[in-house]
Amino acid sequence: MRAQDPLALSASELAQEVYAGNLKAHDVARTYAQRVENLHRELNTHIEWDKDAVLNEVDKQLAYIEAARYAQKPLPLAGVPIAIKDNIMVDGQNVSCGSQLLRNHRAAYDATVVQKLKAAGALIFGRTNMDEFAMGSSCENSSYGPTVNPWNRRHVAGGSSGGSAAAVSARLAPLALGSDTGGSVRQPASFCGVVGLKPTYGRVSRYGLVAYGSSLDQIGTFATTVQDTALLYGVIAGHDPSDSTSANIPVPPTSLGPSSSLKGKRIAVIEEFMRDGLDEDVRTHFDQALQVYRECGATVETVSLPHLAHCIPVYYIIATAEASSNLARFDGIRYGARSQKPGLNLRELYTQSRSEGFGREVKQRIMLGTYVLSSGYYDAYYAKANRIREMMRREIQGVFEQGIDLIASPTAPTTAFELGQKTHDSLAMYLSDIYTLAANLAGIPALSQPIGLCRKGLPIGMQLMAPAFGEETLLRSAQVYEQQINGTQKFRPRI
Repeated sequence: MRAQDPLALSASELAQEVYAGNLKAHDVARTYAQRVENLHRELNTHIEWDKDAVLNEVDKQLAYIEAARYAQKPLPLAGVPIAIKDNIMVDGQNVSCGSQLLRNHRAAYDATVVQKLKAAGALIFGRTNMDEFAMGSSCENSSYGPTVNPWNRRHVAGGSSGGSAAAVSARLAPLALGSDTGGSVRQPASFCGVVGLKPTYGRVSRYGLVAYGSSLDQIGTFATTVQDTALLYGVIAGHDPSDSTSANIPVPPTSLGPSSSLKGKRIAVIEEFMRDGLDEDVRTHFDQALQVYRECGATVETVSLPHLAHCIPVYYIIATAEASSNLARFDGIRYGARSQKPGLNLRELYTQSRSEGFGREVKQRIMLGTYVLSSGYYDAYYAKANRIREMMRREIQGVFEQGIDLIASPTAPTTAFELGQKTHDSLAMYLSDIYTLAANLAGIPALSQPIGLCRKGLPIGMQLMAPAFGEETLLRSAQVYEQQINGTQKFRPRI
């Protein structure tokens, strides 16, 4: 049999070939390791990459894969490299969250998702760059420098999971994990031309994820195809007793068979999202994608969700309030690098350690969150934001209760913007997540898939949202579109 190039195979194909013995997992690992070695500095995709250390750990996993093959134990991700965002614990590896405050913090255990990946035969392949503590929409807030877009190095990769998105886009790994608090998987997936999935809140364990906004955070996935997305989601989803917010609801099989019809499916477009601020290239490709869905049998209609106009203020009040609480532990005493400035009393030590360790955006959000939680302002801001959040959730739920199967929108109002373009305009940066916030606030699953390239050659994404625990509908519908346009070969940067 002719040797196959691991880089030319999808994650699903890689796993099948390795498990069947047609490809050696060792060869897959070395091929991908060399590609990361060649490109990760140029793109700044990884915070932590040590080729020899990665391959040494891979060697231990290879023995497990061979033993499982011999015992005929199924391994859905046999020999598949997967990159991990730098806020997810991997035992023995640094977990810095893109911050100098945690630059020497070493994880003492595996996150639940990492345990599941290893049990499925996956190879853990480096730690990817991110906005510090997941606070950002461009991956420019990392204390290790920005990740650049593989399609155009003068443009951002998106954030906060920009390193994971760029790594999959540039084929430094066929799969990657990120975290999504307000669009941090879907927006960079759109900017980098890959598929990004944010599952239902509670569907994937957050045990081992460093918290930003605890009621919003969800571990999500990056892949080049919907089939690979379903494969990875099927491995990491499920109840976890270690996570009190984990949903104890069975996960249906996620194996996607070939399908070309969406007959009977109803898709809603949000009227408020199609107004001012939407780039014309994005609008044109979104309309063309909707037409493909119509040709596949779906009906498309418009709905009004007026409360979604308040997404930005509601999200940033709730998220920063929760961040203020979650990040209080990083004080140089309990967690985090301690200031070495001499002669400090305890209060000064806390202040100096946090001042030295946190970046500007993190400090800004902590201060905002502390303010909205303070005496006299809690009811005026935080409590009111939670009431409006509940109105949004009910509004979205009401659409699904009327028989709508999916809600569609552009993933982002623009394509990837240039590096530095929005770093001094916080509001403009926040608005890049305007279409993705609703899914986190409502706790529903959402997926971004590539639908074309703009005139500048940058990817454009389309977002689909489904009812809670409706990932199967989401994935099957997205796959029909992908098969219809044969899109898996269109969204690979020349790198």
